[in-house]
Amino acid sequence: MRDDAALSTDNRPTRLAALREALGKADLDGLLVTALPNIRYLTGFSGSSALLLVTALDCVLFTDFRYEAQVGDEVGRAATVRIESTSLWNGVWPVIAGLPGVERVGFESAHLLHRDFARLLEQGSRWQWRPTVDLVESLRAIKDAGEVAAIQRAIGMAERALGRTLPLLAPGMTETAAAGLLERHLREEGSEAYPFATIVASGPRSALPHARASDRAFEPGDFVLLDFGAVADGYCSDITRTVVLGAANADQRAVYEVVREANLRASGAIRVGMRGMAADALARDYIDACGHGDAFGHSLGHGIGLEVHEAPRLAKTIEAPLATGMVVTIEPGIYRPGWGGVRIEDDVLLTEDGAVVLTTFPRHLIEIA
Repeated sequence: MRDDAALSTDNRPTRLAALREALGKADLDGLLVTALPNIRYLTGFSGSSALLLVTALDCVLFTDFRYEAQVGDEVGRAATVRIESTSLWNGVWPVIAGLPGVERVGFESAHLLHRDFARLLEQGSRWQWRPTVDLVESLRAIKDAGEVAAIQRAIGMAERALGRTLPLLAPGMTETAAAGLLERHLREEGSEAYPFATIVASGPRSALPHARASDRAFEPGDFVLLDFGAVADGYCSDITRTVVLGAANADQRAVYEVVREANLRASGAIRVGMRGMAADALARDYIDACGHGDAFGHSLGHGIGLEVHEAPRLAKTIEAPLATGMVVTIEPGIYRPGWGGVRIEDDVLLTEDGAVVLTTFPRHLIEIA
């Protein structure tokens, strides 16, 4: 579902203002942004080569000649653009030197390569460089209306692609071939890219939560687990469904129903203000009570947005509370080595009035004849 009014709203000034407020609280005069998703979030630039310098009064984006035409269209007045003919870093130093009152500059410690950190110490030695963690990521965790609309578009693409793919699955088809079909349909439905390598795992391999598609051929009675996503306007969806080739046996049905109920309980009860560990427990406690606790080894979910894995996390060790506007995955699973596994994953928006499940693809056990 596309919300044209939401997508046409330029929220970049609000984002930059929020970042500048965070810089003030951190006693920083500026931030050198090196993570490309963060640069896109703040400026709209989607290229693969960029640095961004944000201070109280300035926002300067550095890129190279390959993006000279693109950067103007994407960034507009959100930042001053400098096209560098050699290294982007060579352009940073004179710009910082020309900004009065800039002494303490933060850098993104989780994203800066060691060789680039060495540049800060050597070429940028006149400034005080201070490591920062998640200054921009914490802003990205709260989605605005335009971001939610883009995620909804990505969900729609993924669901339509899955609907086209499932009827084509059959014994003898390999996991790799099935992944190729699904990815072709994702592209045909308009996906800009694949947010991660499509997972297709069948039979005993469905017990591998992050299996890579292999040359294993489907067999009658197999579970087939499909974990995939689409990208719209840079924003990701992330969906998992598990189906059976042919008629499911009693054991498969029983395990599937436990996972489905865990998914429904978590999606229905997750709330703003709840801690990540409490959200995780919504599904984990039920799965444990059903006797499968040891078979659910990963966390319940994570945030999605410009990256398929971003803040927040729904895990048994996370104390941070959930906030209005977060979009998270709910993906409980049960995995039994040598037998197979089931995961059902949905994308959920947290609002003041409760959780809204954005994913609409059926959750009942699908048996493919």
